[in-house]
Amino acid sequence: MVTKITSPHSIKRALNYNEKKVQSGQATCIYAGNFIKDLDKMNFYNKLQRFQALISLNERAQKSNTLHISLNFHPSEKLNQKTLCAISNEYMAMIGFGEQPYLVYEHQDAGHPHVHIVTTSIKASGERIDTYNIGKLKSEIARKEIEKKFGLVRAIEGIRLEKGKIDIRKVEYGKSESKRAITNVLENVLKRYNFTSLASLNAILKTFNVGADAGKEGGRIRRNKGLLYHILDEKGRRVGIPIKASSIYSKPTLVFLEQLFKKNELNRSSTGDELRITIDRELKASPSNLEDLIKKLKQQNIDTILRQNNDGLIYGITFVDHRNRCVFNGSQLGKEYSIAALQKRINYVKVIQPTNMAESVKSNQQYSHFTKKPRSQKNYTHLLSNKGSASVIKDLLQPEIDDSRLLYALMARRRKRKRKSHL
Repeated sequence: MVTKITSPHSIKRALNYNEKKVQSGQATCIYAGNFIKDLDKMNFYNKLQRFQALISLNERAQKSNTLHISLNFHPSEKLNQKTLCAISNEYMAMIGFGEQPYLVYEHQDAGHPHVHIVTTSIKASGERIDTYNIGKLKSEIARKEIEKKFGLVRAIEGIRLEKGKIDIRKVEYGKSESKRAITNVLENVLKRYNFTSLASLNAILKTFNVGADAGKEGGRIRRNKGLLYHILDEKGRRVGIPIKASSIYSKPTLVFLEQLFKKNELNRSSTGDELRITIDRELKASPSNLEDLIKKLKQQNIDTILRQNNDGLIYGITFVDHRNRCVFNGSQLGKEYSIAALQKRINYVKVIQPTNMAESVKSNQQYSHFTKKPRSQKNYTHLLSNKGSASVIKDLLQPEIDDSRLLYALMARRRKRKRKSHL
């Protein structure tokens, strides 16, 4: 079990967050502790008034009177509502909030079971419950005891046991409210991933069907440093109405992101080490082509994005490592991880060897679907097969044909050295 405690500035905001989840069908309020009315007889305002009545008793604690707690369980654990309520009640009692009014919400918006608990730290006497260092002093002790009592999967120092993709569901247009779905992705990605540019952030967001748009060069949005978030379909195309960054609760504006870019740059030194090791290991396994390498990295929780120009030619590659929450362009990892270098290393050209002379004359070198090949290019790889000497000599006498569409790295011309004049 993993616990997370935050202290919002407003009880209304914390309550509103969970109630909107209920309205959208992504959560259910399963328990109301120390409320006068039964849960099924209360509406939003009844719940809010119960909290506000206590908060009004302490005017000095207007900005630190709310706790928003989440209890997160391993994806393999199947916990019914009765068990979730029992765990929540045990936890609240152990951190000193057993007598406070609190609401428990079961959320279904992620790939693992979890509950959110909303409460106030102001007691009926008007006294405020001390929450300083509550995570270390009380929550961690409660977590360990509850794990033993209920036989839950243990967390190690508050970190999930398994490395892998964060439990964020891909956004599907029309299945949930767009703004809420985008916000859920941003809340997780912005806090947990290391990215240093809008392009690298978009590489991560794309894996969850979300995109950030700063507008066209010279356009109104770009001039005003605006930012729009879009839902993407499975082909990466924008669908639905874009959401302004300024309208999202956490305010993930371009100005805010630029501050994150600088901060993440400082914490980036060793995040690519494990990624390099993984890529090298998969390359040693001799993938048949670039597509095969991408599939194998996907199995390691690494998404690969190929950057192409309008003609379909690949000019770059980006790796999104969900295990270590980081994103790197291939060239940022080192020259040997650029797209040109990787294509050389994995021998990505597929060769279909002809079975007779007629096929030999007609056949052309065939590339994987990542790179196009001109029809005029002849296939000479059958020289390595066990053909007769006559066939080999005939092919050797064929004139060479330059391929003008090779990758730029292979097109680089050698500079001619100027002859020194001797006097």
